[in-house]
Amino acid sequence: MAVHGPAMTDVARLAGVSHQTVSRVLNGHPNVREQTRLRVRAAIAELGYRPNGAARALVTGRSQVIGVVAQNTTLYGPASLLAALEQTAAEEGFAVSVGSVRNLDHRSISAAVERHLSHRVAGIVVIAPVESAGEALERLPKDVPLVTVDGDPSRPVPLVTVDQVAGARAATQHLLDAGHRTVWHVSGPTDWFDSVGRIDGWRQALLAAGLDPPPPMPGDWSAASGYRCGQMLARMPEVTAVFTANDHLALGVLRALHEFGRRVPHEISVVGFDDVPEAAYFIPPLTTVRPDFDAVARASLQMLLSQIESGTGGALRQTIAPALVVRESVAPPRR
Repeated sequence: MAVHGPAMTDVARLAGVSHQTVSRVLNGHPNVREQTRLRVRAAIAELGYRPNGAARALVTGRSQVIGVVAQNTTLYGPASLLAALEQTAAEEGFAVSVGSVRNLDHRSISAAVERHLSHRVAGIVVIAPVESAGEALERLPKDVPLVTVDGDPSRPVPLVTVDQVAGARAATQHLLDAGHRTVWHVSGPTDWFDSVGRIDGWRQALLAAGLDPPPPMPGDWSAASGYRCGQMLARMPEVTAVFTANDHLALGVLRALHEFGRRVPHEISVVGFDDVPEAAYFIPPLTTVRPDFDAVARASLQMLLSQIESGTGGALRQTIAPALVVRESVAPPRR
């Protein structure tokens, strides 16, 4: 014999309200007194009641699923964003369906969006940190609730992003404030908006201090490319400070400097970006910039829900400020 869980009528009976009131609480209706809302929530928790997603979709006229399009990658930033989106959506009563693509180009993004639309998702979030995604996003159907994360700021699509420029400026300024006469930069790939923003912020900080920026050293986000750049930097006696576009690049730089006998931070100071969980355990513990991925996820979901509720889009923009995390990899230069 099948065992059924508690029904909405059971919640209503325990809370002492009608089943219509329970439904209004579940659907976030504003015309419910706070005391009543708390009583209903307490009854739901006590009974372990779980709303029927299909029935709720019929009542609200919308799905309770958010579609996410993301590149299939293990890079810390995109992976952290995806995890934060899933957690935030769950807190708002939504499930997340992820469409992973090998490449963020027009064909792949369009196909992933079509798959989501065929499953009648409520709206779509695209994590689009590379140039190749831009054209695809502009050509998507205009009536689809859509938000891009870390996308192209020059495109007329709703966007939530970390303030890459401000984070890079803070990292570079921290090194200048320690007394370094210039700061070298190991960048990420130039087709990534994150990388371009971090180059811009680094360059702005140096120009504002009246300094000519040295040529950036291109990397590919990996510790291996950081190691190769670090081997070159280690041979340059004039280098006293390095800002890397992510923490894995910093890890490679630190390894190369160690092998060449260039002590960090006594001879060369290093600052990264991302604050990966291991950054506090590098030797020395890495000063870095921490993006607030949870805040990006919350802002993205709220922007998407606003579109879903209003039925309108709009070229909205929201940037989330990162934070400088000071550890032990920066010191004044030797005189």
